[in-house]
Amino acid sequence: MDLIIGLILATIISWLNFVIVDTFLGLAEAPGVKGAETVAYSIKNRKGDLAGGFFQGNILCSPDASAGTLIASIGVYVLGIQGGLIAALIVYIGNRLCADSGYAGTCGALTMTSLIAIFSFIGITPEMFICGMTIAIFTIQGIHHPTISRLIGKIAKSFGRYTKYK
Repeated sequence: MDLIIGLILATIISWLNFVIVDTFLGLAEAPGVKGAETVAYSIKNRKGDLAGGFFQGNILCSPDASAGTLIASIGVYVLGIQGGLIAALIVYIGNRLCADSGYAGTCGALTMTSLIAIFSFIGITPEMFICGMTIAIFTIQGIHHPTISRLIGKIAKSFGRYTKYK
């Protein structure tokens, strides 16, 4: 597969995986770890969406699906499918150390390991997923927090996982 096409597809797949897993598991509903609330209200004060702010704060302060998918991609690159499973275990331990009651990071690592295995048949390599996931994280955390928080808020509403906080 062409490198550029592979990177674009890997980025889209990674972005969808991490956003869907984190939204489905409620990261946009409430702060799950210390610091997430501070991030969320800071984003809201800059004309962002509170639910999207909770999402961004939760992934910043604990290893959720963003970290799980990136670590799984690296694990699969280094050790194959077993590396993705080891990554899921490492993320699970990281969640417990952060006193994070959720399992988004572990689920993200497991789903990404599965997606890499599936998409390897059409030529998308683990290296492409490492780069794609890095780009996906950058789009959520690195471009413009208020704007992306509004997009995440809309996605959370469509999943029925929007915050009840004000």
